[in-house]
Amino acid sequence: MGNSLPHANVLQDPHGRILDYLRLSVTDRCDLRCSYCIPKGFKGFEEPEHWLTFDEVERLVAAFARQGLKRVRLTGGEPLLRRDVTKLASRLHQLPGITDLSLSTNATQLVRFAEPLAAAGVRRINVSLDSLDKGCFEHVVGRNVFDQVMDGLFAAKAAGISPIKINMVVMRGVNDHEVMQMAEFCLEHGFILRFIEAMPMGETGQKASYVPLQEIQSNLISTFSLQPTVAELGGGPARYWETADGKGQIGFITPMSQHFCATCNRVRMSVDGTLYLCLGQEHKFEFRPLLRGGATDDDLDAAIHEAIAIKPAKHDFLEAPKKILRFMSQTGG
Repeated sequence: MGNSLPHANVLQDPHGRILDYLRLSVTDRCDLRCSYCIPKGFKGFEEPEHWLTFDEVERLVAAFARQGLKRVRLTGGEPLLRRDVTKLASRLHQLPGITDLSLSTNATQLVRFAEPLAAAGVRRINVSLDSLDKGCFEHVVGRNVFDQVMDGLFAAKAAGISPIKINMVVMRGVNDHEVMQMAEFCLEHGFILRFIEAMPMGETGQKASYVPLQEIQSNLISTFSLQPTVAELGGGPARYWETADGKGQIGFITPMSQHFCATCNRVRMSVDGTLYLCLGQEHKFEFRPLLRGGATDDDLDAAIHEAIAIKPAKHDFLEAPKKILRFMSQTGG
């Protein structure tokens, strides 16, 4: 990983939160159509000429790193659809100040990419897996690729990528009956499981059947004798519990029922260079015009602080569930 910067600045927003985590979208395209994300038949993807080039991405991430950024997660859409994404990963891995490089994926491409990703410096991955039932899985993602995803998941494990986290969006009447089965599967194979509450992002997310995770948490804690843990498992918003032997972890991400806005440490960059300061708000800052308009490094540094200054205190998912019209893939994971 890139060299540390002992005298690095600190990115602090107006609410006193330290921001050290960038979720970086390298494409808004995806080869699946998950029911809570991209609508079937959607055609409104960003034009390729608007995508940040790898040189622009590297320059921008380096600027964030100068200001205190430590963690970068490659997201999408499906990031493995971006040509030569492992080359970008390698470049970001070597940047001074970046100490944690990870990737979120649906795993359809992982058989081919697991070893190159590990070689490029990606140490951790999150895999979206909402069902272990082939029929239910196809219903959620829109394609019959369950076996492909499972092969990719175990290819990543064989490549030495660790930890591997499984993300399950729990939806009432869709997959909520599989909670125990998914927990058993992940604990058996050494994957960290995170249950996620569906968020009202765009038309698809607003139609998802949100389940407050408190409904399933107590049963999981009792069944698997889980204990709360404060272990640092990647800098994200999950609240983790672990088995008595400390070998298995289950996390709960609750943006709806118990929001974690007070401890938010992240911002999101879309493929076109738009920095979104919050998933549940419209606050944003456009970096592409600066990158293509001759901005100096000092200009970028100043722009980053200008952007962070507009980060809102919290989202309004409960108060205004119809507010966010953009899809999750347009924001970036």
